[in-house]
Amino acid sequence: MNEDNRVDQPALAARLDRTNELLQRVLAEVAKTPSTHAIFVDAGYVYAAAGRLVAGTEDRRSFDLDAEGLIEALIDKARTLFADSRLLRVYWYDGARRRIHTAEQQSIAELPDVKVRLGNLNANNQQKGVDSLIRSDLESLARHRAISDAALIGGDEDLVSAVEAAQGYGARVHLWGIEAPDARNQAEPLLWEVDSQRTFDLDFFKPYVTRRTLSVPETPTGQRPTREDVRFVGAQIAARWLAAKGRESLAELLPGHPYLPGSVDQDLLVEAEGLLQYSLRGQSDLRRVLRDGFWEHVQTLY
Repeated sequence: MNEDNRVDQPALAARLDRTNELLQRVLAEVAKTPSTHAIFVDAGYVYAAAGRLVAGTEDRRSFDLDAEGLIEALIDKARTLFADSRLLRVYWYDGARRRIHTAEQQSIAELPDVKVRLGNLNANNQQKGVDSLIRSDLESLARHRAISDAALIGGDEDLVSAVEAAQGYGARVHLWGIEAPDARNQAEPLLWEVDSQRTFDLDFFKPYVTRRTLSVPETPTGQRPTREDVRFVGAQIAARWLAAKGRESLAELLPGHPYLPGSVDQDLLVEAEGLLQYSLRGQSDLRRVLRDGFWEHVQTLY
C-alpha cells in the first residue's frame, strides 16, 4: 500500500502542475479582456426631467435639447466612472409615430457609437413600447456577456424588470437620474433594485437645454384667419422649406405622410403664426389645414 502511494505521488504532482498551468493561462486571458459598459437613455424621461429642471416645462416644443452634446457628456462621465472599461455604445430610446424617425432622431442615429431604438407614440404623444425595448436590449447584452456594467437613465417603475433581468446574468446596473426641482422623478422600486445611483444637477444639464422664444402669444389674438388663408400659408412655408433644403429632403417627409417629423411640424407652426400674426395653439382644426397646405405643395412636386 505504501509502495503504491509512492508511485502515485509523482503522477499526482504532475497533474496538479498541469492544472495550475491551465488556470494561470485562463486567468491571464481574462485579465487581457477589458470589461465593457453601455449607456441606456430613456429619451422621454430626459426631455421631461431636463426640460422641467432647466426650462421649467416638460413640453418638447418649448425648448431645444442638444442631444449630441449631452451624449458626449454622458460618455465622458461613464469613462470616468468605469475607468477600466470600454464603451460598447449608447442606446437612445424614444417614441415616434409609426416608428418613423423624425429629423432630430435621424441626426442622433448618425452619431458615432449611438443606436436609436424607437417605440410608438399614441394620440396623446405618450411613448409606448420603450420599456420593453430597454428590457430586451439589457437582458440580451447581459446574457451574452457583452456588457459588465449598464448605466440606465430613466425613472419608470416598469424598468425594474429590465434591471432584474440584466442582474440575473451578472451585469451591474447603475441608475442615473436628473435632479427634480420638487418631487422625485424616479420610482422608488427602481431605486431599490439597482446597484448604484447617481443624480445629475442643473449645472450638468444647463448647457444642453435652451428655451425657445415664441414670436407670438400662446393664446389667439386678433381676427381668426380663414381656412383658405391658413392653407395658403402652409403651402408658402413648404415652398420655402424645399428651397432651403432641396428636393432630396423629401425623402425624410414622404414616409410619414400625413404626419410631419416633430421638428418640421414645430417649425411650420412657429413660422405660420408669425406670418398670420395669430396663435394656432389649441386651434387643432386650423393646424390640420396648415399641414394640409404644406403637404399639397409637396405633393405637386412628387
